[in-house]
Amino acid sequence: MVLVVRTDLNMSTGKIAAQHATLACYKTLLSSNPAVVLEAMGKQRIKIALKCFSEEELLTLQAQAQSLNLCARSIQDAGRTQVAAGSRTVLGIAGPAKLVNKITGTLRLL
Repeated sequence: MVLVVRTDLNMSTGKIAAQHATLACYKTLLSSNPAVVLEAMGKQRIKIALKCFSEEELLTLQAQAQSLNLCARSIQDAGRTQVAAGSRTVLGIAGPAKLVNKITGTLRLL
């Protein structure tokens, strides 16, 4: 599971942790492809936080991931704390590591 965070929003660590992109991927896969979730539960689950620099880049990554049939869910913030309502703040991508790396392999660690 990969979490891609927009760094141009200057969110605090706590705000980033409160975003629910990885949970959105888990819930989607649980209903659409539970075998993937069950298989992942038997293996070491790796979560990596990476950074991107704009909403445009975040949406491009999401489209690329979806084109490879990966689970990719971005989160639009409610705007109650640090960022404007409707801002896409984070992107969760889940699937086989080889495919996820095709999309995120050039991104830097958060």
